[in-house]
Amino acid sequence: MLVKKILTPFQKFTKIESFSGILLIVATIIALIWANSPFSDSYVSLWNSKVGFSFTGFELYKPLLLWINDLLMAIFFFVIGLEIKREFLIGELNTTKKLVFPLVGALGGMILPVVLFIIINQNPETAKGWGIAMATDIAFALAILKLLGDKVPMALKIFLTAFAIIDDMAAVLIIAVFYSGSIQILMLVLALGLLAMLYFLAYKGVYSKFVLIVVGAMVWFLFLKSGLHPTIAGVLLAFSVPLRQNINTTTFVTSLNAISDNIKSNPEKLSPVLSEIQIQEIDNLEDWTAKYQSPLQHLEHRLHNWVAYFIIPLFALANAGVVLNTEISLEQSLIITIIICLVVGKSVGITSLIFLAKRMRWIAIPTGINGRHIIGVSFIAGVGFTMSIFIASLAFATRPEYLDSAKIGILIGSLSSALIGYFILARNSTKKPHLKSNIFERP
Repeated sequence: MLVKKILTPFQKFTKIESFSGILLIVATIIALIWANSPFSDSYVSLWNSKVGFSFTGFELYKPLLLWINDLLMAIFFFVIGLEIKREFLIGELNTTKKLVFPLVGALGGMILPVVLFIIINQNPETAKGWGIAMATDIAFALAILKLLGDKVPMALKIFLTAFAIIDDMAAVLIIAVFYSGSIQILMLVLALGLLAMLYFLAYKGVYSKFVLIVVGAMVWFLFLKSGLHPTIAGVLLAFSVPLRQNINTTTFVTSLNAISDNIKSNPEKLSPVLSEIQIQEIDNLEDWTAKYQSPLQHLEHRLHNWVAYFIIPLFALANAGVVLNTEISLEQSLIITIIICLVVGKSVGITSLIFLAKRMRWIAIPTGINGRHIIGVSFIAGVGFTMSIFIASLAFATRPEYLDSAKIGILIGSLSSALIGYFILARNSTKKPHLKSNIFERP
C-alpha cells in the first residue's frame, strides 16, 4: 500500500508530462510549417504585435512573444519551483541517498556540454550560448519513455525526473546570474522585501491565495524592471508557498462526519433546494477542505495542467518557428557546436560520471536499472528543447542570425538525442540481464 501511495501520484505526473511532450512535438511542427509557408509573414507579425494596457501615469506594452516568454514562462518557473520544493521536502530529493544518484548524473550532464561548447566555439560573439545545452526538457523526455512502455522501469523514470529537476534548478541560477541585464538595485530590493514578507507569513503559518497573487504580480513587475529576468520571480514566489496543511487528517475526518450528520438530519423540503443548515454545512465543508489541503500541492495540481497543456506548447509554437529559407545568414559553426554539446556532451557526461561514481562506490544504482538503461536515458537527456530555446532567446535576443542558428542546432540535437536514446532503450531486454552484461553488478 505504501509503494502504491508513492508511485500513483508520480505515475499521474508522468502521464501529464508525456502527453505534454506530444503536444510540444505537434506545436513545434506547426511552428516550423507556418514559419516556412506562404503565410510566414503572419507568423512573424503575430508574435511581434504589441499587447498591453495603460492607465494614468503608467503603461506596459510588450510584443506578444515577450508576454509569453516573460509572463507565461514565469508561471512555468513557478510550477518548477513548487516541484523543486516538494521534491526536496518529501519527494525524490529529500534524503542524501535519493539525491546523490540523479545529482551525479545532472552534474555530468551540465559540466561536459559547457566544457565542449567553450572548447569548440571559436566565435566570441556566440560565446554567451554556453548555457544552451545544459538543460533537459522533462516533457519531451518522459514522452519518449512513455512510448517505450514496459521496456523502461519506473525507477528510470524517477531518475530522469529527479535529474531534470536538478537541471532546472541549475538553469534558474544560470539565468539569474549570467543571462540578466544590468541590475536596478532599488527595484530588486523592493521585490526582495515583498518576498521576505511572504516568507515570514509562511513561517507563521499564514497563507492567502489572494495575497500571493497580488504580491506575486508586484514582485514579477519589479523583477522585470530590475534587470533580473522575471521568470526568476516565479521560482522565488513558489518557495513562499507552504507545504503543510493547517489541520491534520483526524481533525478533518471528524469535521466531515459532523457535517455529514448535519446534512442528513436536515433533508430538503423541495428537492433539489437545500435547507439553510445544509447550505451552511456545504460552506463549512469548503472551509475545512481549504484548511486540510496542502497549499503547495493544491497550487501545483491546479497549475500543472495549464503549464503542460497550454503554456509550454504555446511557448513552442511562438519560439520554434525558425525561417529556414531566409536572407539572414546562419552561423553553421554554432549549429554544429550545439548539436555536439546536446548529443555527445550530455550522453558522455552523464554516463561517464555515473560509471565513475559507481566504481568508486559513491552511489548505489536502484534495482532494475542496468548499464544500457543509463546510456539510453543519458541520450534522451540531450533533448533540451524548451529550456534550451529559452536560454538561447536570452543569450541572442539582439542577434536574430545567432538565435535562429541556435534554434536549428537545438532542434537537430534534440531530435538526434531522442532517436538514439529511444533505439538504445528499445533494444534493451526486458528480461533480467545476465550478471556479466550488467555493468552495475558487483563481482
